Amino acid sequence: MSLREKIETDYKNALKSKDKNKISTYRLILAGIKDLDISNRSGPQKKETDDEDIKKLLKKMIKQRSESIEVYKNNNRNDLLEVEQGEVSILSEYLPKQLSEEDTRKICSQIISSSGASSLKDMGRVMVELKKSHADTIDFSKAGAILKELLNK
Repeated sequence: MSLREKIETDYKNALKSKDKNKISTYRLILAGIKDLDISNRSGPQKKETDDEDIKKLLKKMIKQRSESIEVYKNNNRNDLLEVEQGEVSILSEYLPKQLSEEDTRKICSQIISSSGASSLKDMGRVMVELKKSHADTIDFSKAGAILKELLNK
């Protein structure tokens, strides 16, 4: 079952159970996928929207909501904060589990030692290796901060 089919099935189940929060989140996801379909059909390289495109969309949506969560925390808007956190949890269900900061640090250290990276100049090379081996499981904003810390020693 493709990612799109799974999301559509979950949307139908949310409609049946009349869960308003889930329904609105699934509608946002499906609208984003529809936009992706349109842009992929009309672009210079016409292609079908695949699971990788949908994963990128979901990551982007999670990032947007994470930024909103920070704003709501700073402004004590708990009502809006809970809505955004609910959306993030639903969106996260469709992505591979992200590695913890500790695991990310271990992987970064291993790649640094195996590639012979020694300074911040080598950070790009290390990031390429991370993307090759752990594209779906690492939060690259965390990885970037960890790499800077490790390569500055």
